[in-house]
Order: sequence, then structure tokens, then C-alpha cells
Amino acid sequence: MTWEPSPVAVERAAFRAGRRRRSFAVAALSTLVLVAAAVLVVVTSPGWERTRDAFLDVDRGLEVLPALLEGLWLNLRVWVVTVVVSLVVGLLLAIVRTTASPVLFPLRALVAAYVDVFRGLPLLLVLLLVGFGLPSLRLPWLPGDGVYLGTLAIVLTYTAYTAEIFRAGINAVHPAQVTAARALGLTRAQTTRRVVVPQAVRNTTPALLNTVVSLQKDSGLISILGAVDAIRAAQIAVTGAYNFTPYVVAGLLFLLVSIPLTRAVDAYSERRGWGATRPAAGVAR
Repeated sequence: MTWEPSPVAVERAAFRAGRRRRSFAVAALSTLVLVAAAVLVVVTSPGWERTRDAFLDVDRGLEVLPALLEGLWLNLRVWVVTVVVSLVVGLLLAIVRTTASPVLFPLRALVAAYVDVFRGLPLLLVLLLVGFGLPSLRLPWLPGDGVYLGTLAIVLTYTAYTAEIFRAGINAVHPAQVTAARALGLTRAQTTRRVVVPQAVRNTTPALLNTVVSLQKDSGLISILGAVDAIRAAQIAVTGAYNFTPYVVAGLLFLLVSIPLTRAVDAYSERRGWGATRPAAGVAR
């Protein structure tokens, strides 16, 4: 004898399915109306034809697309490097700052000063200071390339952010976890590596993923140091032509990367139960 749902269960499931269909239809209709209204306002405006020629020239966009894609590839490489370095170094700085050893007090003070400085300075200002300040020292081992200096500036800033996120995650681990680990015979270093850090990383994953998304967008700021990334390539294409379509194409390319990345982060957070019911690490509670 096979199990069959009761008539009440069948009716309830049908009701829920119908409600979902109605909700989807209403949402789709309202979205179409809003988009149609926005398009109507734009295309009926007095300067629409001039704006279309200056910002939405399809032929010009296709012409500059290869150069912009090459620049975007540079942005992606900078993004990957800065993500890896800032996460690894940020975790190490957070571990140092949360240690209680008196011997490490000077190091903890240095880390605290570093975090305070680079969290307080705007990223654009850090890029300018690093990009034009460090080359003036004429250090023989320091490359003067804009890509290297821009990556270094972004790493300095985002390492401070990730260090604070990791520190919040480490402090969120209950002291009883540490006490239990020490009672089992683990050393302080083993307790940190096997008990505290894994829990801290798990607690801070939502905030770290959002930081990774923000870093992907900020990688375009290296263009102010002369690095020919997507934004700089668009600026070069616009020079002398007075057609701003390359900027629009560059923006679309960044959106093609950031929007799927953002949706993937949201889906991962929902699957792990990190929705609105759980505050992110580093946020005041």
C-alpha cells in the first residue's frame, strides 16, 4: 500500500502553488510597468537623441570592446591577488591582536595602529599616497609600475578591514571553547589553530564574502595610477572622440562580473542560513 496525501494536504499544496503563481505574475507585471515607464520618460525627453549618440553608440561600443576586455582581465587579476593576500594577512593580524601575551604588546600596538590608520583613510587617498609617495623614495627593490603600486594600496586598505572582521569572529568564540581545549591538553597555539580560527572563519564568512564583492569593484581604482585596466582603457577611448559609450561598456562589463558574484554570495548565504536572522560578524549587536 503506497502513501497518498490527504485531500486537505492536496488542497493546501494547490493553494500554495496558486498563491506563488499569482505573486510571480503580480511581480512580473509591476516590474514591466515600472521599466516601461522609465523607458518612456527617457526616450521622450528632449535630449534623448543626443544622449543616445553620446552614450549608447553600438558601433563605438563594439569597436572598443576588445581593449576593454583586456583591461577587465587586468582588473580580475588584481582582484584575485588582493583577495588572497588581504584574507591571509588579515587573519594573521587578527590572531596577533587577540593574543594576551605581554611580550607581544608592541606588535599588538603596531597592528592596532595600522588598522586604525588604513580603516580611517579613504582608499582613493591611499592609492595616491602609495602611487606617488613610494616611488619618490627611489627604493631599488620597489617596482614603480602602477599595477603593482595600486595593488599594494588596495591590499593595505582591505587587509585592515579583513583583520577587523576576523578579530570580531575570534572574539565571538565563547571562552568556554578555549578552556575546554586547554583542559584536553592542547597548547595555546594548537587551541588557536584547531578551535578558535575555524570557528572564527565560519562566523565571519558572510562579512568576508561581502568584502570580496566590494573589492572586485574597487579594483578599478588602480586606473588613477596609470594602469590600463577597463576604466583606463575606456578613458583613453573617450579622449578626443567625445563619445562616452566606452564608459557605459566598461560599466556593463563590471556589472557582468559583480552581479553574478553578488547573487552567488546571496544564494550561498541563504543556503547556509546566514539571512537576516543572523547578524554578520563585525556589526554592532
